[in-house]
Amino acid sequence: MLPRLLFRALLAPCLFALAFTAAAAPPAEDPLDDPVMLSAGFLAGHPDLNYRIEGQKALDHGRLQDALAYFRRASLYADKASQAMVGEMLWQGRGTEVDRPLAYAWMDLAAERGYRGFLRFREQYWEQLDQAERDRAVAEGQAVYARYGDAVAQPRMAAVLRRARSQVTGSRTGFVGSLKIVTTGPAGESINIDGSQFHDERYWDPKQYAAWQDSIWMNPRVGTVNVGETEVLPRREPGS
Repeated sequence: MLPRLLFRALLAPCLFALAFTAAAAPPAEDPLDDPVMLSAGFLAGHPDLNYRIEGQKALDHGRLQDALAYFRRASLYADKASQAMVGEMLWQGRGTEVDRPLAYAWMDLAAERGYRGFLRFREQYWEQLDQAERDRAVAEGQAVYARYGDAVAQPRMAAVLRRARSQVTGSRTGFVGSLKIVTTGPAGESINIDGSQFHDERYWDPKQYAAWQDSIWMNPRVGTVNVGETEVLPRREPGS
């Protein structure tokens, strides 16, 4: 069994919190003037993060089959952390039957970009497979890559980002600076996206977004940390 705490630390970016401190303002007709809609808009434009968050929530509540389904959906959008979670769940038989060759294929996919943490797990999987399992892992990997590999998943994600960027460009909101999105990094550290960064090209331009992901995952600092549970911070009421 892989060190579960270490694995959860590697996948800590699954744990997002959305915090809003909107200033008092009268109700507006434009949906983008609602900070809750802004948060939904951000995640709607980032299905990799959205489905990963839902997968982690389902996992935390013991809904293993739902969790696996969400991680697979996130995997369609080139989310390497979710692909690693699919591999881990297949390896341990969580929400599905144990399938070690297929688990290896998924972990190999998660390590496709050379992310050091996932490479380590991939090699640990490989060492535990017998020759017949290794042969099947290679065969299974062809179908996995055909549907979820970067060659097809990154263009899929890029199309969503471009469409979402066109929808948020030119927003007339007056409180973008009050929006804060907080994510936990690979070693449990906080990564903040405040409102002034909401339109930052790194979150909407496909190439910059991929580079941002690489900066987080390529050489993660991993330790024995307790990353905690998913947290949604309360929204302040006007005047609070």
